[in-house]
Amino acid sequence: MTRWAMLAPVALTIAAAPAATPQQRIEAAMADSAAGWNGGDLARFVAIYAADAVFVTPDGLVRGRDAIAAHYAPSFAGGGNRRGTLDFQFLALRELDPAHALLFARWRLTPGGLAKGETGMTTLVFRREADGWKIIADHSS
Repeated sequence: MTRWAMLAPVALTIAAAPAATPQQRIEAAMADSAAGWNGGDLARFVAIYAADAVFVTPDGLVRGRDAIAAHYAPSFAGGGNRRGTLDFQFLALRELDPAHALLFARWRLTPGGLAKGETGMTTLVFRREADGWKIIADHSS
């Protein structure tokens, strides 16, 4: 059997595998961001944000991934996050066009350490970029 004949079944399997949907890619990116939060890795947590992202806070808008990182930095300490363990419940995703999507989710911080536990809702606008789906607008309450 030639090398190409041996590789043909592998190539057919790869070609037949369904491509990940935008929803699957976004949920995977959210899970990776939460893993960054839970592991105390601020850079990994904010990697999901576009460089020009806007985050809504009670005090106003925070503009840009670096400013968003600075906003969250105080809760990252000692290999974890003082606010607790983060996870998401995905409620709905609406594809707005091939390059944009709107995600509705519930976030939850499970108590741990100094954390008291919190939950809330988030509405996120994503843009497809060369390196994956990135948040361009975050309104979490």
